[in-house]
Amino acid sequence: METFIGLRVTQFQRLLKIVQERGSNGTLRGRPWSLPLAERVLVVAMYYRTNLTMRQLGPLFGVSSSTVCRVIQRLGPLLALEPVSRPADAADRLWIVDGTLVPARDRSVGASSRNYRFSANVQVIVDADTRLVVAAGRPLPGATADAA
Repeated sequence: METFIGLRVTQFQRLLKIVQERGSNGTLRGRPWSLPLAERVLVVAMYYRTNLTMRQLGPLFGVSSSTVCRVIQRLGPLLALEPVSRPADAADRLWIVDGTLVPARDRSVGASSRNYRFSANVQVIVDADTRLVVAAGRPLPGATADAA
């Protein structure tokens, strides 16, 4: 599990508990989910961690790609971190700067990168206290190893 989602079993169990508390298990209407909650959370975590497509994740879990899409749309927001309130006397700020490859269908923005898919390299600056995105850079072709 740690290889695919980057979490140890105890961390995944805590994440599962948080998702349950945020109200993910109830079905509002329609058919019940074909996957249990733990597997649905695993699908979403694997989607965000590995950048696999929904078409690739479906057969791994024995469901259709449209089911994977619905699971990600429903549980994705529940896995997000809650913003941390900023201390009133904090004068210094800590910034997190990171880059990520974002899949892109537009070939004028993206380029075939190391993962053999068209993607764009996006640099992001995040406030470490509040976890809010402060700025995002212009997307550069994914073949760019170190975006400026």
